[in-house]
Amino acid sequence: MDMVSRPSDISVDGFESSVSLLSSQVDPAGDSASLQFAKSLPTSELNLVEPSDGAMKEIGTSLQTLTSAATMERVGGNNITQPSLSTRDALDKYQIVTQKMEELVANNAGDDEIQAVVSEVPEIILRCISRDEAAFAVAQKAFKALYENASSNLHVSANLAILVAIRDVCKRVVKELTSWVIYSEEERKLNKDITIGLIQRELLSLAEYNVHMAKHLDGGRNKSATDFAISLLQSLVTEESSVISELHSLVDALAKLASKSGSPESLQQLIDIIRNPVTNSAGLSDSATGNEYNDRQKDEKVACNTTSNTDVNTSLDYVESDPAGFRDRVSTLFESWYQICELPGANETACSQYVLHLHQTGFLKGDDTTESFFRTLLEISVAHCISSEDISSGAVQSPQQAQSPSFLAIDMYAKLVFSILKYFPEQESSSKLFLLSEIMAVTVRCIQKDAEDKKTSLNPKPYFRLFINWLLDLCSLDPGTDGANFQVLTAFANTFHALQPLKIPAFSFAWLELVSHRSFMPKLLTVNGQKGWPYVQRLLVDLLQFLEPFLRNAELGVPVHFLYKGTLRVLLVLLHDFPEFLCDYHFTFCDVIPSSCIQMRNIILSSFPRNMRLPDPSTPNLKIDLLPEIVEAPCILSEVDAALKGKQMKNDVDEYLMSRQQNSTFLSELKQKLLLSSSEATSAGTRYSVPLINSLVLYTGMQAIQQLQAGETQAQNVVALQMFKYLSMELDTEGRYLFLNAIANQLRYPNNHTHYFSFIMLYLFFESDQEIIQEQITRVLLERLIVNRPHPWGLLITFIELIKNPRYGFWKQAFIRCAPEIEKLFESVARSCGGLKPVDEGMVSGWVSDNSH
Repeated sequence: MDMVSRPSDISVDGFESSVSLLSSQVDPAGDSASLQFAKSLPTSELNLVEPSDGAMKEIGTSLQTLTSAATMERVGGNNITQPSLSTRDALDKYQIVTQKMEELVANNAGDDEIQAVVSEVPEIILRCISRDEAAFAVAQKAFKALYENASSNLHVSANLAILVAIRDVCKRVVKELTSWVIYSEEERKLNKDITIGLIQRELLSLAEYNVHMAKHLDGGRNKSATDFAISLLQSLVTEESSVISELHSLVDALAKLASKSGSPESLQQLIDIIRNPVTNSAGLSDSATGNEYNDRQKDEKVACNTTSNTDVNTSLDYVESDPAGFRDRVSTLFESWYQICELPGANETACSQYVLHLHQTGFLKGDDTTESFFRTLLEISVAHCISSEDISSGAVQSPQQAQSPSFLAIDMYAKLVFSILKYFPEQESSSKLFLLSEIMAVTVRCIQKDAEDKKTSLNPKPYFRLFINWLLDLCSLDPGTDGANFQVLTAFANTFHALQPLKIPAFSFAWLELVSHRSFMPKLLTVNGQKGWPYVQRLLVDLLQFLEPFLRNAELGVPVHFLYKGTLRVLLVLLHDFPEFLCDYHFTFCDVIPSSCIQMRNIILSSFPRNMRLPDPSTPNLKIDLLPEIVEAPCILSEVDAALKGKQMKNDVDEYLMSRQQNSTFLSELKQKLLLSSSEATSAGTRYSVPLINSLVLYTGMQAIQQLQAGETQAQNVVALQMFKYLSMELDTEGRYLFLNAIANQLRYPNNHTHYFSFIMLYLFFESDQEIIQEQITRVLLERLIVNRPHPWGLLITFIELIKNPRYGFWKQAFIRCAPEIEKLFESVARSCGGLKPVDEGMVSGWVSDNSH
């Protein structure tokens, strides 16, 4: 690596350059194929896929199709003689297990009943082609479920029992669980009861957890982590004292805090009890240690306030704690490194000897000295870069003559970090990734402090250059090991999450370039199967949440406009290269995209699996019921019922759908439950909870489809239809628009969700005796079609059926002819869809039967 002459395309010179580089950096192949694809899409005119006179489907027939033998075999099969299962099959079967488990937990079932259901999990995994992959996938579901209802002891115990059962058939899952705990959100990481449960059942690698938590305390500066560690040790002393010896680093870190002046006496007592269990038999209460420690922490002055518990605070003590002469010593070492790099063809021997010297002198032990060492190096490098820009800008006569800053020091620091990780002593390779996490944490704190001090005048160039260097170099470490690459990539992902635009707006453009870089996003989406997908999903949600208020309020100033264009390009590249990713997480993205962003949402909803060929809507007499994909359920990796659980509505919805009591009070109370409080409504820009409506619609539809697949008749399935019809009639204009959008979000590629929700949309139009409902249904469909392509396949199919099947009397509606320009718009769209004249009913392929309503 040439540290002085890095390619010029990795500098950030304004908003335009950031956005213009975006697509070419995302392409995993390193060429411009994705960019050409994105540029080929129209940007200024109406472009509709032109279906022909082919008629669509009959609603009654489509419902019957969902109960076909093929679907029954796929979803309900319990053939234990089946020789092998794919991971997706395992997840489908595990979904059935979780439903049984939820019923048992809701009914306060006994241990024997729960254990009987738990025993089905290892049987599923043992029948899989790839046992480890299936075990990891199922364990991830159980791990998430642990925290969904953490207040229920029975719920937690049941999921812990499932994880134990998985561990018994796949020992490697312990390492994965430890990683998930370590890199999870602070709310999960610092859940004491669940952590103790994991420890008691030997589901955590204590050696790794011990080292991580000791560093996570940040010398007491991370208050929430410190309080958690104290409380955890207090509980373990009384409940699981045998494991305390394995948490020695964590105990040492707290002992160091206890030795400082002003620390509470109760903390010292806790350390004494741990280190002298024979002489100290009395336990400490949570209040004795926790409250006193909290009071002391409240009095400490923090120099850098952060917006999340996951961020690491930077205090004045942190900066002033370096011993005298430490900075000069680090500067001297940095100069020595520069001299090594300046040697002709700086050889690996000199670099490895330098790293060994740093290790032997104690700079790489992973303690506070290591932290100060890397922070000082970064501060020196950034200061050199910014000062060089100030000097060059002051020496020129005009902005056109300005030169880019010198990245020499930044490049040297980047190469030093790369060399340290590359030549780290082999016997301590397990600490290599931990050291990387420490370096990333230092970098995050420095950027946060810089942003706090400079606000909008933050200069992102040196940090951007540093991350680009690391992305290009560090992702090449251990190229033959997917696991090592994955951990490096997730370290970057966690770092970028901590630096998201909501927290550091001035870093937004550099952040978007880094997240979409060809050395990061494509690799994270392909390494270790789909294990990196949740990290990319989280970063995209970070971006969309930042843009949401601007897009919702149509406040697209020049900077936000460029950021929005860059976001669209990222989504287009994902649509082209990783469509399954957008397919599987469409629900999560639709939750955070404002309803006004129709084209952005269309890009996501237009995605379909690469191994599928979409039937051409212009095919005459297209028999949708005969498509093999139409009975298959789509893969959805989002937690569909999360919003329902958050509002404690899931059990009510389940009870309503299962009871089939049409006079239930559930519907009459439902509208009020969908409303936000006045403060929440002001912040969200709507009186309704959009995620809750989306969750209610999709979850209800999925339950209805499962009932149909189980062989139930349409009459038995009428409760779900009743709910949808009630909402369409009783919600006000705003609520109905959001409700219809939630249905339209499921009109995607051929699958049983598209089939069912297309039926729902047409059913509501046909059954309604209120013109306002029919007008809003038309609006929701039409506004998604008059924007630029791409358009979702299911959306086209549904709209074509609506305007061409005379059963719906679409062209007789008064709102079609309320104004000449509106009438011309409908005629133009209809012409694009194959002509104005409705087809003969006999030509309709069976989307709506005579007796279906």
